[in-house]
Amino acid sequence: MTHVVVLGAGLGGAIQAYELRETLEKSDKITVISNKSYFQFTPSNPWAGVGWRKKEELIVELEPVMAKQGIEFICDGAKLLKPDDNTIVLDSGREVTYDYLVIATGPDLAFDEIEGFGPDAHTSSVCHVEHAEISGNNWDAFCENPGPIVIGAVQGASCFGPAYEYLLTIETDLRRRKIRHKVPMTFVTSEPYIGHLGLGGVGDTKGMLESAMRDRDIKWVTNSKVDKFEEGKVFFTELNDDGSEKAKHEEEFGYAMMLPAFRGIPALMGLEGLVNPRGFVIVDEYQRNPKYQNIFGIGVCIAIAPPVITPVPTGVPKTGFMIESMVTATAHNIPNVIAGNEPKEMATWNAFCLADFGNRGFAFLAMPQNPPRNTNWTSSGRWVHWAKLAFEWYFIRKVKKGVSEPWYEKRIMKMLKITKLQK
Repeated sequence: MTHVVVLGAGLGGAIQAYELRETLEKSDKITVISNKSYFQFTPSNPWAGVGWRKKEELIVELEPVMAKQGIEFICDGAKLLKPDDNTIVLDSGREVTYDYLVIATGPDLAFDEIEGFGPDAHTSSVCHVEHAEISGNNWDAFCENPGPIVIGAVQGASCFGPAYEYLLTIETDLRRRKIRHKVPMTFVTSEPYIGHLGLGGVGDTKGMLESAMRDRDIKWVTNSKVDKFEEGKVFFTELNDDGSEKAKHEEEFGYAMMLPAFRGIPALMGLEGLVNPRGFVIVDEYQRNPKYQNIFGIGVCIAIAPPVITPVPTGVPKTGFMIESMVTATAHNIPNVIAGNEPKEMATWNAFCLADFGNRGFAFLAMPQNPPRNTNWTSSGRWVHWAKLAFEWYFIRKVKKGVSEPWYEKRIMKMLKITKLQK
């Protein structure tokens, strides 16, 4: 019997466990370890941040679902990974040994790297469902006494889509409340231009997002490095394209949400050969760590170099479908390695994104995610809003059912010629 442990139970970890259950032998044991008892559907957090969703609508308690699939679930945080001993030390003091490990922890949020930053200081957050629910309550209070708003992403951030989604969702909500005229809005981002998204842009994301922001009277500042936050004020430096200082800014706000930089979780930090200096897991083209070849990494926690160097540091996003392609490759490679063969499946890292703006939205497909690409497609319209609603229902349902990829998903992806594995 082989014991495979999946560390993390988010968009990648939960589906990884289900897919491994399909590809491994029935006699093999799968254990999922998570510091949360539930799966949370993070793509809907911008909606929760304006009170359009409640936490209970976006979570799935995992223990009963995993049990039905024959998967052990441990609700406990990881304190320390000992890769030389094939052991994970948990917060409770319990030690779990493994034959193979899939790291799918997601990131640690680096709010502490900027003074006054984060939900425990002067800004709101939609990174976790708990943060988003608090932000939704704060949002209602703000709307009772509206003022300026600052939304964006700080230096080192890699997940820019939710910043644009939240910006345009709250703009829609302000218009519905008939108070938009009372709220100046500014978007502050580390991107070199609007719509860069950490990807060098996809199709006409620059033109589409700039147009959407102009139509809604939203100002923006790019190439921005945030220096600090104070109560009701953000201080940031705008850089030129050559990295030199262009201007110092002070922007007042009554409400602010900026996405932080990510880093690896504390349990992984400093493990030479496993993670880079930021704590992200180093993987090869098979999602396997080169030094510890019984360890695989998927999702936001892995190290991916930016496709281009930008004046202000930006990271590379790991979008949902891209993560699912990593899951599928890993689910095939681990059984191959167990059988004494070399891994052979490589994820496509294709990126498909639905960004909702409250009543409309934009979609993009990048195949592969980083340029040069075979496919560069963008679209916008009311259909994106309905597609995002359908995707939310579908993904939460498949987590509840313990299914990694229903037959109709396979058929739709085949029709669209979107694949998870390289040929």
